[in-house]
Amino acid sequence: MTTQFSVADIELELHRYPSEQESNLQAWDAADEHLIKHLTDIEQTAVTTAVINDNFGALTASLLAIDSQWPLLLETDAKTSQLGTLQNLAKNKLSSENIQWLNSREALPSSVELVLMKLPKNLTYFAHQLNRLSQILPQGTQILIGAKAKSINKSLLEVFAKNLGPASASLTWKKTRVITCVSDGKVRSLPQGVNWSIPEFNLEISNLSNVFAANKLDIGARIMLDNMPKGEFTSIIDLGCGNGVLGLHAKQVFPKAYIHFIDDSEMAVESARQNWALNNLDTEGLVGEQASFSWDDCLTHLNEGVRPDLILCNPPFHQGEAITDHIAWQMFLQSWRALKNGGILHVVGNRHLAYHVKLQRIFKNCTTVESNGKFVILQAQKISKKAENHEDEYLAPSSAEAENSQPSEPHPQSGLYGGKKSLAR
Repeated sequence: MTTQFSVADIELELHRYPSEQESNLQAWDAADEHLIKHLTDIEQTAVTTAVINDNFGALTASLLAIDSQWPLLLETDAKTSQLGTLQNLAKNKLSSENIQWLNSREALPSSVELVLMKLPKNLTYFAHQLNRLSQILPQGTQILIGAKAKSINKSLLEVFAKNLGPASASLTWKKTRVITCVSDGKVRSLPQGVNWSIPEFNLEISNLSNVFAANKLDIGARIMLDNMPKGEFTSIIDLGCGNGVLGLHAKQVFPKAYIHFIDDSEMAVESARQNWALNNLDTEGLVGEQASFSWDDCLTHLNEGVRPDLILCNPPFHQGEAITDHIAWQMFLQSWRALKNGGILHVVGNRHLAYHVKLQRIFKNCTTVESNGKFVILQAQKISKKAENHEDEYLAPSSAEAENSQPSEPHPQSGLYGGKKSLAR
């Protein structure tokens, strides 16, 4: 893997996040290079610029290398993108003081004069992003999008025209093109979430635009719902929760449990939060909050006071357009560290991914719970003589957390990021 980014006299050292990933993957692609080359060719000056879908900060770092005072707004739905960008800015001794961070639901300021984007894999999400831009960009504002040449076709250009304004593509360079879209000044309304139901489990689901399996239950989740683990569990993590369907059903099966929903996608976390409220899952008689919703890179910032006895996990094997198993490795390793002694990791995955090898290596045990021609459910238990047996797992909140409207008698399994409250019923 090369870490030396070099284009238009800009020299940077860039790493993927986390930096321990496979050596054959790098932190940028030719579309990043093409966008920066285009900006230097036209001698673009520093104006308030929105940078959208900058995977690991190649665009951001390049702009700050050109002008350290370049005013930037960074929009991302991925926590790993935010963390990776900060990591690469630090490596290159570039300040983040002039950066305003936004997720993909927060309102963009009207001060934006230029937009740089990478084309995301999910075109429904892309249309959502264009719709958001239409609400604040005046007529004539340029939006520059870097993309693989093979991804650009007539239907994609129609997405621009429908959601923001007319667009045209540059000549090909390194198998990429820069699309120039010009805002037509017409305000579009944001698309609504997709709603569907799982009648056999009495669940109503609402998905925002960048959530996996947007309009139906994916096969992996289906087999997990049919094969929930046996036992009594009081602290459950839905790791890589997506719309939260596994954690929602876990609450149905284990009504006394505290459920932690965690995902790298902010839209996924918000979808899980909305679905918790939509399905009215707070158990009557329990005092305090019963769920938390956290935007994070796997369990990287999990409060040390949280010791789950069950983790449900349907690991992704893509990061953007890259196929990788590092996310599964990270989830499994962090699950082993987080689980209380005797706790269970319950995993579903494609059979060809051979997760059993990883689980056996980390947990020293692995059991096949269910399998079909494509998917397998595996279960591994944390058995460690060194592991502490945490009977009282509630971590008392700090004074700052206590001021953040914590309930007077919190659920004994709260404690994640100060225990963000679930929506009221």
